[in-house]
Amino acid sequence: MTPRAPLEPADLLRTHGVRVTAPRVAVLRAVADQPHCTTEQADAAVRRAIGAVSRQAVYDALRVLTDTGLLRRIQPAGSVARYEDRVGDNHHHVVCRVCGRMDDVDCAAGEVPCLTADDDRGFEIDEAEVVYWGRCPDCLVAARDGDPTET
Repeated sequence: MTPRAPLEPADLLRTHGVRVTAPRVAVLRAVADQPHCTTEQADAAVRRAIGAVSRQAVYDALRVLTDTGLLRRIQPAGSVARYEDRVGDNHHHVVCRVCGRMDDVDCAAGEVPCLTADDDRGFEIDEAEVVYWGRCPDCLVAARDGDPTET
């Protein structure tokens, strides 16, 4: 069976019952082009794509797309909110303590174990968020090369 091509942003919005607007389409494209983008990065990309648009329109688009499950909002401790379009699977993130780079990490345990707590305290758990912290390869090289700004 041949895999289906991903839906265009406007079609994706329609299939989720979301009204199609230029900012929403542009936000979906911005996040697809730059996974883990910040609000400011999304705002800049939307402005490049469609010109004049209010910051509030971009914030509203991010909220609607997150609320409908088209985007995922991630905010590790001490970090600004970031957005990704990899939704509906069980993956985690690794974050560099030095430069803030964030990458996806597939769940080593699979889908179910991460959602099974030893004691769920009566909660119905539907998502687990795991963030690994460390230094990215570029920051490790900079530290080895003696860059005083990289510790």
